[in-house]
Amino acid sequence: MKKEKSIELLNQGVADELTAVHQYMYFHFHCDDQGYDLLAGLFKRVAIEEMVHVEKLAERILFLGGDVEMKLSGSVKKVQDVREMLKMAATMEEEASELYNKWANESSQNADNVTKKIFEELVADEETHFDHFDDETENLNRFGDNYLALQSIERSKSQSSKPQPE
Repeated sequence: MKKEKSIELLNQGVADELTAVHQYMYFHFHCDDQGYDLLAGLFKRVAIEEMVHVEKLAERILFLGGDVEMKLSGSVKKVQDVREMLKMAATMEEEASELYNKWANESSQNADNVTKKIFEELVADEETHFDHFDDETENLNRFGDNYLALQSIERSKSQSSKPQPE
């Protein structure tokens, strides 16, 4: 097994996942601020799942005797339009799936089947995330801005039904 190559690939995964966490939390903050609770919740949930990915990758790096590089692979894009957020998120997930598939194959060629399995598991998770973002894009396309308005109305209804402090 070529531990150094596995550690390198795993650290690239850590960087990509950390970047995704930052990006999705940025989207979460802005969706929450705009009153889009369902989308805010989706972005927050996916960000947390990406944090779990970082942990899996880091554990493997440490097992192989490497050091976890806590670097980002990119910067947070200042996107505040919901349609653009969903498009960007779907693209990020699609690209991650392709990379992890490639890295799973590389890990197999390096006789590191445990790392290969980790990357294969990440592919499945990223495809699920893609599907969630794709579904939300379909909802927006099908229902238009009404879909977003309904989320804001639901928040307003829930906030107005809370007891007021005396």
